[in-house]
Amino acid sequence: MNKEENPISSRLAVLTSHLRKSHQTAAMASEKEAALAAIPSDDSPTIFDKIINKQIPANIVYEDEHVLAFRDISPQAPTHILIIPKLRNGLTGISKAEEKHFEILGRLLYTAKIVAKQEGLDDGFRLVINDGPSGCQSVYHLHIHLLGGRQMNWPPG
Repeated sequence: MNKEENPISSRLAVLTSHLRKSHQTAAMASEKEAALAAIPSDDSPTIFDKIINKQIPANIVYEDEHVLAFRDISPQAPTHILIIPKLRNGLTGISKAEEKHFEILGRLLYTAKIVAKQEGLDDGFRLVINDGPSGCQSVYHLHIHLLGGRQMNWPPG
């Protein structure tokens, strides 16, 4: 009897699938709740400001004078890295971008390419920017999610 014909293996596969979906749904629900509870502010320091200032530890994978990249503490893919500008300068979300942010926005995208290569994501990766409550943004400091190491699905969510 091969694995496909074994009813126990088949049932285990279904249960495992449900457990993964349940965990993913719970994670998505908590992210949605965090986004809806987040209060946009240009003035108060964010958790990312505290990471930049080394007040909170992070697993940093890239840093230069303008950009910081570190592993997400709640990864949604085998590789999940956040890429942020070190200076917020009013850039709390992509919808707040102005012409003065032109250079840093390009630098963030180029950094994503560098980090993806460094992480061995040669088969591809996804970049995500959440913006505002409906976009599930929970930290009001512009950040790019670099996701990779698995096949991404479409539509994303």
